Amino acid sequence: MSLQQKFADRSAAIGVVGLGYVGLPLLLAYAKAGFRAVGIDIDPGKPAALLAGRSYIKHIPGEQVAEALASGKLEATTDFAVIKGLDAIILCVPTPLDEHFEPDLSYVVNTVEAVVPHMKPGQVLSLESTTYPGTTDEEVVTRVEKAGLAVGKDAFVVYSPEREDPGNPKFSATNIPKVVGGVTAECLAAGVALYESAFEKIVPVSSCKVAELTKLLENIYRAVNIGLVNELKVAADRMGIDIWEVIRAASTKPFGFTPFYPGPGLGGHCIPIDPFYLTWKAREYGVHTRFIELAGEINRGMPDYVVHRAMEALNSRGKPVKGSKVLLLGLAYKANVDDMRESPTFALLDGFKRLGAEVSYYDPHVPVVGPTREHMDWAGVRSVEWNEETLRAQDCVVISTHHAAFDLQQLADWSDLIIDTRNAMATIPTPDGLVVKA
Repeated sequence: MSLQQKFADRSAAIGVVGLGYVGLPLLLAYAKAGFRAVGIDIDPGKPAALLAGRSYIKHIPGEQVAEALASGKLEATTDFAVIKGLDAIILCVPTPLDEHFEPDLSYVVNTVEAVVPHMKPGQVLSLESTTYPGTTDEEVVTRVEKAGLAVGKDAFVVYSPEREDPGNPKFSATNIPKVVGGVTAECLAAGVALYESAFEKIVPVSSCKVAELTKLLENIYRAVNIGLVNELKVAADRMGIDIWEVIRAASTKPFGFTPFYPGPGLGGHCIPIDPFYLTWKAREYGVHTRFIELAGEINRGMPDYVVHRAMEALNSRGKPVKGSKVLLLGLAYKANVDDMRESPTFALLDGFKRLGAEVSYYDPHVPVVGPTREHMDWAGVRSVEWNEETLRAQDCVVISTHHAAFDLQQLADWSDLIIDTRNAMATIPTPDGLVVKA
């Protein structure tokens, strides 16, 4: 039976390596589609949770995991030896930046090197991690061929960028069009067969490099436009203009304008990071990507702007930042999820702490700060409780993330000063001077 036929009749076994915010939804999607779906992760806690029918990601209901487990289609392990019994291996591992804003491909390289010794002829190997153009050819193909597998004949290597949007109720793993590029025509055909068995729409492109750059363009588009509106926010504030009102008015134009919204900085594993993958690679070709770098500079500077606005507001009340109690609302990088990767709230915590404030946070989705590579000093810190006593004790409350769980009327009733970075208080009746937009 051909590989394509095995995908078509659901007799293929699909492996997903890396069971985080991208890998877990993908694994569950293949199990739901009727495939034997095998999750692999070096963190033993993740397979253990799945085998117990539990989800460890807030916006993915435990019922989905339990249902997949009960169907007999879901498996999870830390043992890479299971790869020899699979028909497709999909890699969903992090691609962070190092301290110099250069790509850190160690997760990709280490994972490929862990996978390749267990591969056999006739398998598809797909990389989904966001990266610079050329990564699949340079880091994946070379290692597969070094293991003695001819790409396009023995092994079919593809690149298909993830497009997950955690917490978005309109889009799930399978109803977002799936871009796929292959190393050869045979690789592309195998990759299309793999993904069309679970996704509603496939978008084949001519190469892995095209697919890699497609994902970077998507995220650079957002980063540059967010940088633009963040810069305009600062200018509008100086002019005494409400940038949110400006955006609402501009959004009434039925063509040529797409609204983007300012905030306290950029968060998540994509928008703050991915543009610099292209910046780094472009330097190899003698290209200086000025728009990208400027947008990154503006967005990274927004936490300092918020801290400065808070400092001005406290000073106007005769209170120095040093010794003031400052509460940050929202540790997650976006609303209604528990994902704190690259959250600008960490930069705000650091900024207020450096100025001597007594700083804390509240987030019902993140009750305790987990370990992170960049913010180890905050690991283990717990969210405060939401109550009148806690809020009245604060000199300043900063809305960093606008979770639906926040009771904004209570916040208005119990607070002395609110710094609103998300326009969250726009519809809440408040006395003059209570809310400062930043």
